[in-house]
Amino acid sequence: MTGTPVLAPAARDASAGTTHAVVTGIGVAAPNGLGADAWWAAVLRGESGIRPLTRFDASRYPARLAGEVPGFVAEEHVPSRLLPQTDQVTRLSLTAAEEALRDADVDPAELPEYAAGAVTGASAGGFEFGQRELQALWSKGSQHVSAYQAFAWFYAVNSGQISIRHGLRGASGVVVSEQAGGIDAVGQARRQLRRGASLVVTGAVDSALCPWAWAAHLAEGRMSLADDPDRAFLPFSAQASGYVPGEGGALLVLETADAARARGARVYGTVAGYAATFDPDPAAGDGSRLAAAAELALADAGVRPGQVDVVFADGAGERVADRAEARAIAALFGAYGVPVTAPKSMTGRLASGGAALDLAAALFALRDQVIPPTTGTAQPAEDCPVDLVTGAPRRGVALRTALVLARGRGGFNAAAVVRA
Repeated sequence: MTGTPVLAPAARDASAGTTHAVVTGIGVAAPNGLGADAWWAAVLRGESGIRPLTRFDASRYPARLAGEVPGFVAEEHVPSRLLPQTDQVTRLSLTAAEEALRDADVDPAELPEYAAGAVTGASAGGFEFGQRELQALWSKGSQHVSAYQAFAWFYAVNSGQISIRHGLRGASGVVVSEQAGGIDAVGQARRQLRRGASLVVTGAVDSALCPWAWAAHLAEGRMSLADDPDRAFLPFSAQASGYVPGEGGALLVLETADAARARGARVYGTVAGYAATFDPDPAAGDGSRLAAAAELALADAGVRPGQVDVVFADGAGERVADRAEARAIAALFGAYGVPVTAPKSMTGRLASGGAALDLAAALFALRDQVIPPTTGTAQPAEDCPVDLVTGAPRRGVALRTALVLARGRGGFNAAAVVRA
């Protein structure tokens, strides 16, 4: 992977008195590109990965579009012994983790035995694997259910398989907070570094494109039923009609600045701030606490709102949710006060993988000094007063600090500040 080599400075986190967490490797599996370089090039071209669903026959469903990772042949990326025991989500996760560690140019075997771990976000675990085994149970009987069902469906399986494959014997875990999970996992990984770890593979990759999951999406009633891939998922648009599900995400190698400096690592940026909040019961009428998460993350980073150069928005593609997020951004930065983008308009909603992919996009934006566009949406709705980057990438803007926002179903809010 290309990039300008940058050595981490000898810095301390002013808000917490601890060593900075820096990103030294990035691995991506996304609907518009397998591999970080392919994905980022597609993002800057404004190339969408939302297409008619092919994983199963969706012709009888009212929603038939999804973001599927293209060209992924599991046998080319995952050892054959792991294929019978893994779901699509774990295979994609293993692939992204392999790329991230290779990109970081680090061999965990050369680290102290308990110095490295894995912390991922998850929403549903191996959903497709679970459906297949339930079908076997119903149609053939219990003797036809795979023994691997015991763990392949589990939401912690990605962290487990990544840690086993790469010998990451340090503190590991999983965070389940739906789409906020990709940021929350990085926040938890940052804590592990503060507790003595030197490296953590973190972020999230999600995948649940099967009839069982599709039924759950439809039951919630928030999916876009549009047939035109270019008009189905429109964050902040007056024509927004819901989200499009997708699969994929990003995994990052997070290290202490000291560890990265000691081995001369290339650094993408610093995870300078993180915060999470939880919305109150809707019946209470107190509204979203997304703005509070953003404020707390900025405070954690020691950054003022005026120092933020770009916001990577959650971009739900739902009118009520988009208005709420736009109000939160405007309350913090002023109406149209900061460039805002939602590149997930090109991938669909990736559950926990979405926020992690936005973190990767923010780091690449800081590296290349370019803000990727929000596709589909020509201009934001009048009740969404944000300076939305649309149509083409925005260049010529000095980028040093990015704020990444995410919301998960059930009231989860997360925010992260990344700095060049």
